[in-house]
Amino acid sequence: MKSWAPNSLTLANLVCGILSIYFSFHQKYEVAAFLIIIALVADGLDGRVARALNVSGDLGKELDSLCDAVSFGVAPAFLMYHYAGFAEMDCSEPLVWLGIVGALVFAMCGVFRLARFNTMTDVVKGYFLGMPIPAGGCLVATYVLSDFAFLPTVSLVLLLVWGPMMVSTFKFPDFKGGDTYRINKIAVGISVIVGVFLMTLSLKAVGFAVFFGYMVFGVINTFLTASKSQ
Repeated sequence: MKSWAPNSLTLANLVCGILSIYFSFHQKYEVAAFLIIIALVADGLDGRVARALNVSGDLGKELDSLCDAVSFGVAPAFLMYHYAGFAEMDCSEPLVWLGIVGALVFAMCGVFRLARFNTMTDVVKGYFLGMPIPAGGCLVATYVLSDFAFLPTVSLVLLLVWGPMMVSTFKFPDFKGGDTYRINKIAVGISVIVGVFLMTLSLKAVGFAVFFGYMVFGVINTFLTASKSQ
């Protein structure tokens, strides 16, 4: 019976993802973005609650992945497609179909990343191989909340970069205190500079600066630590 608590949080994650899709469809973009952030909170709590109650199990892990696929894969892709204005274009415009491709690539990469993560939990320890799907989803959400409104082509490029980043071989910190992940100070400095620069562009970009800086750090840190080990 104790498993109802973490499973309820996991399902709350799913509910937030579904509602985010609903509000994106009705052009309530900030609400849709906030729901993805709330889904992140629920996703972060369910595992901790399960471990605290000693009810961790395979069912919870599978349920978590299925819910993450919606909240951080499908919902953000749907949000960016609408926020960028693709949905308002005529279907005869090639850019509309490119926008669909971008959204599909992001969602598919997120789902593939979850599948790879589930099959490599005994192999990859101390870091994430590829950007975690919650970080990918929250990149989109915080981008929307930052009030950045670039051309649709820019949003398309962002989807086509952030999606593959989730299935890349770049190593990202998991913040669990393991000693198998080496941190390069130069990578930290560059990611902080990038984050500060984004915040100078918009006072609402604090969240986006954090997640974008996390992505930049993972990429640069992987290159720098790899070069030092050679």
